[in-house]
Amino acid sequence: MNNRRADIKQQLLAQARKRQRPRDASPRPESQDASTIDSTRSSVLERFTRFDAHPGYQQIAMMREGARRLGLTDPFFKVHEGNAGATTIIDGRECLNFASYNYLGLSGDARVNRAACQAAQHYGTSVSASRMVSGERPIHRELECAIAAAYQVEDAVAFVSGHATNISTLGYLLGPRDLVLHDEYIHNSSLVGAQLSGAKRISFPHNDPAALEALLTRHRPQFERVLIVIEGLYSMDGDVPDLPRFVEIKRRHQAWLMVDEAHSFGVLGEHGLGLREHFDVPPEDVDIWMGTLSKSLAGCGGYIAGCRELVETLRYLAPGFLYSVGMPAQVAAPSLEALHLMQQEPERVIALHEISGYFLARAKAMGLDTGKSIGAAVVPIIVGSSPLAARLSHQLFEQGINVQPILHPAVPEKSARLRFFLSCEHTREQVDHTLDELDTALATP
Repeated sequence: MNNRRADIKQQLLAQARKRQRPRDASPRPESQDASTIDSTRSSVLERFTRFDAHPGYQQIAMMREGARRLGLTDPFFKVHEGNAGATTIIDGRECLNFASYNYLGLSGDARVNRAACQAAQHYGTSVSASRMVSGERPIHRELECAIAAAYQVEDAVAFVSGHATNISTLGYLLGPRDLVLHDEYIHNSSLVGAQLSGAKRISFPHNDPAALEALLTRHRPQFERVLIVIEGLYSMDGDVPDLPRFVEIKRRHQAWLMVDEAHSFGVLGEHGLGLREHFDVPPEDVDIWMGTLSKSLAGCGGYIAGCRELVETLRYLAPGFLYSVGMPAQVAAPSLEALHLMQQEPERVIALHEISGYFLARAKAMGLDTGKSIGAAVVPIIVGSSPLAARLSHQLFEQGINVQPILHPAVPEKSARLRFFLSCEHTREQVDHTLDELDTALATP
C-alpha cells in the first residue's frame, strides 16, 4: 500500500511540473548555446584585432574620402627635397613656403651646417648612451649653459625631443595631490604630461587671467602643488598671454608658472629672447621656462631653464631624460651656433618682425580674418570651413605656394584656417603675391 501511495505521489508531482513548464521551454542543447556565444564573441573580438577598424584609421579614411570627393589631394606629408626656408622644393618645383618654423632662416645657414658637420666628425653620429651613463659630451653643457645665459637663469637641461620635454617634466614634477591649470589652447605635450602625472587637470579659457584666478580661488586649498601652464606665442592663433598678470596671479596663490616658449623664443622681444623680453619681466618671475630647439634654433629637441634645483631634479630623475639616449652632438652643435648667431645678428629678428607685421597689416586691409594674431611669425587666415580651407590650400599649392590648412577637429569647424608661418627671409613681394593669389582663390566659386 505504501509503495502504491508513493507511486501516485510521484505521478502527481510529475504532472504538476509539466503544467508549470512553458510550452516553448524545450531548450536547445547546451552545446549549441555555447557554440553560438563563442561565435558571436569571436566575431566581436576579431574587429578589435583589425587596425582598419580602429577609430583613428576610420577618421583618416573619412577625411581622405571627403578630400577625394572634393577633388583635393592630401595636403599633408609633402616631401621637401632640400632645406625649407622662405622657399622650398616640392615635387621638383620651387615653392614659396609658409609652412615651416625656420623663423630666423638659420636652418640651412652655412655656419650652422658647418657646426653640425664638425661635431659629427669629432664625436660620431651618436653618443650611444644616456647622458648619465656614458653619453655626456662637452657640447651638451655648452648648449645648456648658453640657453641659461640667454634666459639669465641658473641652469638649463636639454632633452632629445621637445614633445618629450613637456611630458617628462610635468609627468615627473607633479602627482595625484597636485593640480595643473592650463590654457585651453595649450600644446598636446603638456596635456599628456599632466595626464601622466596623475594630477588633477583643469583648463581655463584662452588668455583669460580672470578665469584662472577664479579657478585658483576655488581649488587652490585642496592641493599641494599647483602648476599654471601657458605658452609664449600660441602657434594656432599667433597671440600672446599677458605675462605680468599671470605672474601676479601665480604669486598671490602660491603656484608655479610654466611658459612654453616653443614659438616665442627667437621671435618675441627686440633681440628674440622671448616673452620675458617682450614684456620686460625678470626671468625669475617664471618658475619653469620651456622651449624647443627645432624652430628658431635650427636643431631638434627641447629644454627646461630655471633655478639650479629644478634643473638638477630633472637631470637626475626625469624619465624622459634619465632613460633616453643623449642628444647627438651634430644636433646640439647647430642649435648652439644658431643661438650665437641670433645674438650676433639682431637684424634677423628685426626683419622677422617687419615682414610679419607687413603680412598682418596687408591681410587685414584686404578684409581677411586674422583672429587675434599680433603679427609675430604666425598669422592665421580664418575661413570658417574645413572644405574651404582645404580647397584654398590646394589652389595655392597649384600656384606654387605652400601653406597648410588647419581643419576640424584640430580647431572648431567655424575656426578652420590657413596658417602662415613667416621667416625673416620672406620679402614683401612674396607676401603681396601670396595674398593676391589667396584673394583670387577666395573669389573662385
